[in-house]
Amino acid sequence: MKDIIVEFDKFLIQNNLKFEAVIIGGAALNILDITNRKTKDVDCLDPELPSEIKKASEEFAKKRLDLGLDIDWLNNGPQTLKTDLPKGWRIRTQLLYRGNAINLDVLGRSDLLKSKLFAYCDRTAPDFEDLKSLKPTVQELNESIDWVKDRDAHIKWPDHVEKAFTVLKKALGYES
Repeated sequence: MKDIIVEFDKFLIQNNLKFEAVIIGGAALNILDITNRKTKDVDCLDPELPSEIKKASEEFAKKRLDLGLDIDWLNNGPQTLKTDLPKGWRIRTQLLYRGNAINLDVLGRSDLLKSKLFAYCDRTAPDFEDLKSLKPTVQELNESIDWVKDRDAHIKWPDHVEKAFTVLKKALGYES
């Protein structure tokens, strides 16, 4: 994904465009060198993609078919999460990538971990493998579980979260 961002940075320069965002998900983990899992999209948490950037990302995907990108590879899929993240998440963001036309930040570890734990409980794959690569500590998991439990009002959600965390803890070697 890093190579794609570098190429998109060059593409934006050629088109006199600039873009700054906070990204999450598999692309962020890939750029951080936490995972090497292939991902076909970049999840922009904030801001909402400006129309000119959205259009440029679509043009880029069409011109660079060799990269295997979906037309909406740069998207705001997780944008609603920003209202759910713990207060102060914006001040905990960290530098991810600085280019000439693109500046990308990523959530701080605690917030990124929470977002991945919620995704894991919500859909399991590929987040389970991502979490194993993130290697959260028992303390980090214990600090995150109540937040994840509060993300869904379904009556069975808290029990589901408990079970999912138990499976993850076993996979990380914390429980036998």
